[in-house]
Amino acid sequence: MQSDVAIITVNMNPATISDLLDSLAAQKNKSFHLFIIDYTPKPISLPHKLIEQKHATILHRTNKGYAYGVNEGVVEATRLGHKRYVVINDDTYVAGDFIEKVQKSFEAHPSTLIGGKIYYAPGYEYHKERYDKSDKGRVLWYAGGLVDKDHATTVHRGVDEVDGGQYDTEEPTEFITGCLMLFDSDALKQLGAWDESYFLYYEDADYGERAKKHDIPLLYDPSLVVWHKTSSSTGGSGSSLHVNYQRKNQIKWARKYMPKRTLLHLLKNYALGKLTGK
Repeated sequence: MQSDVAIITVNMNPATISDLLDSLAAQKNKSFHLFIIDYTPKPISLPHKLIEQKHATILHRTNKGYAYGVNEGVVEATRLGHKRYVVINDDTYVAGDFIEKVQKSFEAHPSTLIGGKIYYAPGYEYHKERYDKSDKGRVLWYAGGLVDKDHATTVHRGVDEVDGGQYDTEEPTEFITGCLMLFDSDALKQLGAWDESYFLYYEDADYGERAKKHDIPLLYDPSLVVWHKTSSSTGGSGSSLHVNYQRKNQIKWARKYMPKRTLLHLLKNYALGKLTGK
């Protein structure tokens, strides 16, 4: 059997993943293997010690969306004997004790979807002008999540707040972002693969709602610390790619899980947006 934890990330730009590779290489606990799903047109070459030391494998695949990449990574990891999976964005980097904390979280919470505390990477804050220099690296992007059924959307708790310990309690949550999601083989057996029809965005929300239907807990664990270079893989927050997939897949997700009145309101707003070009 291979090392215990399989870390799965989807990459479209070799330059984006360097910080994640460096932060994983710096881990004292090396009980992990990184699976990089490579969506570049030509197979990438990543001369990095993590790969040279055989702690990472590159799987070149045709770009069929984020969920497809996650599923490909899970399939290969399972084939090699892994039973614990960490899905993480390629435009992130992790705390020095990340793997150690991941192991502890899996031990304490079997058959659970687990999310962690995610900060904006310094310089990637949405409201850069709000913060002092000393705040950079401590501005929250996600500290647990909510599902807003009136507007058919997900909400990041604590977003844009400076971390002062206000979200340091481990607790149940309603939504876990696909930027960082942990699950084990037992949860996988019950839930199956991620829904590849989303291509990009809301596939994480779909997996969370499916988990609820199977009575699988969703947990926020603040000991799992990550920094995120937000939306750098998709052109940045507010890019046309970002907005188009958000709108399209919000409707798809709402059809499956939200009240009919919310769906009708969403469809009305979507149609008006098309007419006005907004």
